[in-house]
Amino acid sequence: MMKVYLGIDVGSVTTKIALVDENGNYVDSYMTRTAGQPVMAVQKCLDNLLLQSNGKEYEVLSTGTTGSGRNLAGALIGADVIKNEITAHAVAASNAIEGVQTILEIGGQDSKIIILRDGIVTDFAMNTVCAAGTGSFLDHQAQRLNVDIKDFGDIALKSKSPARIAGRCGVFAESDLIHKQQLGYAVEDLLYGLCQALVRNYISNLALGKDLLPKISFQGGVATNKGMVKAFEEELGHEIIVPNHHQTMGAIGAAMLAMENHQFTNQKTKFKGWTIKDLEFHSITCNCTGCSNNCEVITILEGKEEQNRDEIKKITDIKGNIIARWGGTCGRWDIN
Repeated sequence: MMKVYLGIDVGSVTTKIALVDENGNYVDSYMTRTAGQPVMAVQKCLDNLLLQSNGKEYEVLSTGTTGSGRNLAGALIGADVIKNEITAHAVAASNAIEGVQTILEIGGQDSKIIILRDGIVTDFAMNTVCAAGTGSFLDHQAQRLNVDIKDFGDIALKSKSPARIAGRCGVFAESDLIHKQQLGYAVEDLLYGLCQALVRNYISNLALGKDLLPKISFQGGVATNKGMVKAFEEELGHEIIVPNHHQTMGAIGAAMLAMENHQFTNQKTKFKGWTIKDLEFHSITCNCTGCSNNCEVITILEGKEEQNRDEIKKITDIKGNIIARWGGTCGRWDIN
């Protein structure tokens, strides 16, 4: 049985899972769409990771979670370490690329820049507001141009005279794209123009005042797009390194953080086991009227969904195996 550390990265668009061995070396990973159902996405990742193993058995020594859904995933699987995406991506990049000093990360709904010096995070910035700085922006515009997102980068690289598209705002960028499309611009020029627009948006929103030194790592799903890699290289004047498994770097980083914690504390893992993938979970939301805050408290339970939600008068009346609960501000409903 192979001893491993497990990491899960639950994002708004995709959920990733990864395994590393006792030395922090990559073992395997899997990624799926979150599709608004993070619990089911985590279960699907666990199930498919086992299917990929071809019968190989894993002994999980410790687990870590990251991403916007890290607390939910942590409660679900029994995580030993719950860390933010900045830390997870920095750890994974430092392990994959010796001497990395800048990390560019663009996901489906947000983007990040992380500055490292001597392996330590010294600065970072995140964009969770502007749609023009995310992968969903490229995805949407590719659909408008009837281009498969998988072919986006290859087609964009054929551009000889890219269109200058306003990229400061997603709404303006889309209007500008439509206008230039109607003027007869070639598809490849529009696509590479979109890459350049997203890069300009990224630099102006996240990198102002920051010294982007090589080595530069490009991570996240958008790093698959060769047009984006070229656009960043032109803008920054440095080689852009796309590491292996760039799409699952957050999960790999979470697994490595779990490894570091386990090796330091030598504590037994809280991991609830691979059978989590087969269990049923549901959630119930109740408004607490204990004070003027009117907190919306969410309770995650194991088992089938309650049949008579309207009969639930108090959160404490909920029967079942409570996995997690949050939303309150005073600690009244904490289960720890």
